[in-house]
Amino acid sequence: MGDLLWTNLSALTRRGRRRRYNAARALRAISKSVETCALPLDALARRAGIGRHETAGIGLDLTRNRVLCANGAEVPFDLLSIDTGPEPALAGLPGAAEYALAVRPIERFIAAWPPLLERMLAQRGGFDLVVVGAGAGGVELAFAAQHRCAVAGARHVRISLVGSAELPLHGAPTGIRRRIARMLEARGMGWLGSRQATGVAPRELEFAEGAALPFDACLIVTGAAAPRWPSASGLATDADGFIRVGRTLQSLSHPNVFAAGDVAAYHDERPKSGVYAVRAGPVLASNLRAACDGKPLRPWTPQRRALYLISTSGRHAFATWGGWSFGGRWVWRWKDRIDRRFVRQFAA
Repeated sequence: MGDLLWTNLSALTRRGRRRRYNAARALRAISKSVETCALPLDALARRAGIGRHETAGIGLDLTRNRVLCANGAEVPFDLLSIDTGPEPALAGLPGAAEYALAVRPIERFIAAWPPLLERMLAQRGGFDLVVVGAGAGGVELAFAAQHRCAVAGARHVRISLVGSAELPLHGAPTGIRRRIARMLEARGMGWLGSRQATGVAPRELEFAEGAALPFDACLIVTGAAAPRWPSASGLATDADGFIRVGRTLQSLSHPNVFAAGDVAAYHDERPKSGVYAVRAGPVLASNLRAACDGKPLRPWTPQRRALYLISTSGRHAFATWGGWSFGGRWVWRWKDRIDRRFVRQFAA
């Protein structure tokens, strides 16, 4: 009996050491991954001779041309370019801010993920992780979370993806949506389609119909919402609060204010996607320089179709272009090259 007890205690100790080692290794990997995809803003600003204020813009004084900052500072401007991105769309999910973790803003999510991973590793038995939102971001996050948990040794984590449509990746070709649903099942992940989430309570997700879904942790990837301060400051906005701009990316109400990316409502309406933010960048930069010099501005019409590359982890990815879709390891390598090249061009 004593030998058996000692053997069991030794095994538990080894498992504990192994769990701590896996956690430390996983956290080092996360830190390295973040550094790989982060842009060195301090060094880029110094190299360009640009002043950088590390604070949040919370409003505009458009009479005195001032940006109002969270730290109490006021930054004067002659021309202003806004590309702050959206906020998480949590208005229809009461309790989400208190009991779930939103992916936006990404800085907050990056800071919160390592402690969450430690919780997963420390909790014995099962751990239920629920991802709410089955668009491209939610699909990628679900697959990425499973891969990271497997690498860290947290194979007891059960991941469920929740979406309001019958199949994941609403708006994509039907074929790829079915393939992703089959891949979720093949990898032991839950898919809860046609489920409209209505609120988040402590440790459970509530739906318009049916029983609540219990969870140990909940991640929210439910789309983009506009920040309140652009409309409150007096800028022209659309019905959802996004800054209305013309084809030159100038505000329709204040021509000395420009906007691009997800915070903008373009003259030619397009989905909220980083693809259009990237494509608007060169035209925005050109028009800001032209406005400084009093020269004519270039119009920009965003492309009607955009290429979407969606990673499903395991060095596999899908691509969609209009009604076309295809997938495989070669798509992942293609996506990896594109992403690395984009980050590399901004290396200081």
